[in-house]
Amino acid sequence: MSKMVTKCDDKVIKNPKTPCLNFVHYALGLKELQGKEKENADYLLEVYRKRPKEGCTLVYLCKGTSCLSSGEATLKDKFDEILEKENLTGKVQIMETGCRGFCEMGPLVEIFPAKIFYCQVKPEDVERIVKETILEGKIIDDLLFEGLADPDEIPFYKKQVRRVLENSGLIDAENINEAVANNAYKGLQKALELRPEDVINEVKKSGLRGRGGGGFPTGRKWEITRANKSDVKYLICNADEGDPGAFMDRSILESDPHKLIEGMIIAAYAIGANYGYVYVRAEYPLAVQRLTLAIQQAKQAGLLGKNILNSGFDFDLEIVQGAGAFVCGEETALIASIEGKRGMPSVKPPYPAQKGLFGKPTNVNNVETFANVPLILRNGADWFKEVGTENSTGTKIFALTGKVKHTGLVEVPMGITIREIVFDIGGGMPEGKEFKAVQTGGPSGGCIPAEYLDLPIDYESLKGIGAMMGSGGLVVLDNETCMVNFAKFFLTFTQEESCGKCIPCREGTKRMLEILERITKGQGELEDINRLETLATVIKSTSACGLGMSAPNPVLSTLKYFKEEYLAHIEDKKCPAGSCKYFISYHILPTCRGCTLCARVCPVNAISGERKQVHVIDQDKCIKCGQCYEKCPWNCIAKG
Repeated sequence: MSKMVTKCDDKVIKNPKTPCLNFVHYALGLKELQGKEKENADYLLEVYRKRPKEGCTLVYLCKGTSCLSSGEATLKDKFDEILEKENLTGKVQIMETGCRGFCEMGPLVEIFPAKIFYCQVKPEDVERIVKETILEGKIIDDLLFEGLADPDEIPFYKKQVRRVLENSGLIDAENINEAVANNAYKGLQKALELRPEDVINEVKKSGLRGRGGGGFPTGRKWEITRANKSDVKYLICNADEGDPGAFMDRSILESDPHKLIEGMIIAAYAIGANYGYVYVRAEYPLAVQRLTLAIQQAKQAGLLGKNILNSGFDFDLEIVQGAGAFVCGEETALIASIEGKRGMPSVKPPYPAQKGLFGKPTNVNNVETFANVPLILRNGADWFKEVGTENSTGTKIFALTGKVKHTGLVEVPMGITIREIVFDIGGGMPEGKEFKAVQTGGPSGGCIPAEYLDLPIDYESLKGIGAMMGSGGLVVLDNETCMVNFAKFFLTFTQEESCGKCIPCREGTKRMLEILERITKGQGELEDINRLETLATVIKSTSACGLGMSAPNPVLSTLKYFKEEYLAHIEDKKCPAGSCKYFISYHILPTCRGCTLCARVCPVNAISGERKQVHVIDQDKCIKCGQCYEKCPWNCIAKG
């Protein structure tokens, strides 16, 4: 096996977290190199672009939050141990990346240039990978996903169009040299060659709409901010991402932080801002760590701070960590939080573009929106519009979660259908379950039933059926999901997260939640449906901010499409999905073998009986937790 990258610049290899200015400026076309320096830089470019010379092996380990929680750190230690044992240290390059997206199958290992993709790798698999794949060139079939070695052929990736996520899981997120080798800051270079007005026009021409949920045209938002004259303007990235089940922004920050920084610099140049903030929740420690490092690297490389790329333009950036308040996802509450005040929304107008942070014109976009901007400037608005629909251009990233076989992060063209995402990409329903609905837009969104499986996902289509795009959470529900209980879950969340400033949201959601609790306990009455609809209408029309206005959406959408479930709870005193515990009872069948396992797992000692004799459940003691039902190895417990 030939040498790896050991012949390249020691500074780059030994200190990958430190920018090598020669290499960065060469990769950006700002500097010419000669002789050995040029040879080394060209070689490193090939390595970073996964095209190393024959004999070189790169092993990429997914180090996103999901794979870390699945044991990636142990995997890395094992690779180091085995490579040293086989005398391969320095000949095989181990690189840790951000999220590759296929979270269900982590930890993930990808080997280049052979392009072999292994799933659910355990430490005990590492020695086989080194000996059989790296040394002998063999593919280990039991580590493949459905027998496929090439990730581009895996159904989860095949229908995706990974633009924003082009580098996610494929570069070391802590190595600015590798980011620049894979086109980071090329869009910024082009932007700085244009007038700010021309940058805004290119973004407007692209049709990019805010990916945070509202879908407001990004270029128009920038135009409004630029038009407001002020000695100081601010730029804010909303990376709060409070929706349950959503992790799009977190993954971008963990996987390709320089894409966000580049997008923010371009936006700042366009609107005339010289200072910016990234407001990110403190519950994202890895994202904060990698973004902090990326900001330091960009400053060291002259890509952030004073006189960026010798353009005369200055822009600096800092991180503000939020305390996890859902309401701080609303832009005026977020601004108040940055100012050191309690995070509460303010009445609009004035809008932040007119009077925002510290009373100055301020532009707020989310992570995914900013991450699209370098692509538009690098490739052009016409290229961006090649994907998507007429009014919803480009791609959208979704966090695919819930009752679906393959959860993870997916980037798809706007206009793709729900069926394609759930069944073609997500693999459909597990264990023979039936698709029931999909929840989009988090607590502010709505539930879309099976009859709309072939609905194209774009802003207008979703709005037309009472749902919304939201930031990108996509929760799949199966036939065992109670829609009344599901609506209650989201309303519980929004009620607890209400800032309490306005009565409609603070009190109205509480009253709605009380009604749902009565219904799921079998204490509901028909008039409760009218009460829910009336309260929802009032809350939507009178709340102070968009979060309050959208809080009733899960209830309204489930009432619209699953009203029969509400009626069953109220009139028939039963839960059609069999999941509301107040309507459930457990009984031990005569076939019971008396193994005593059910009695041992019961947390309240409600099960009695002698060994090898039929056991009995005391219905007065039973809390209907279902532990006995789930643990019985003989299926001797009935649920009714």
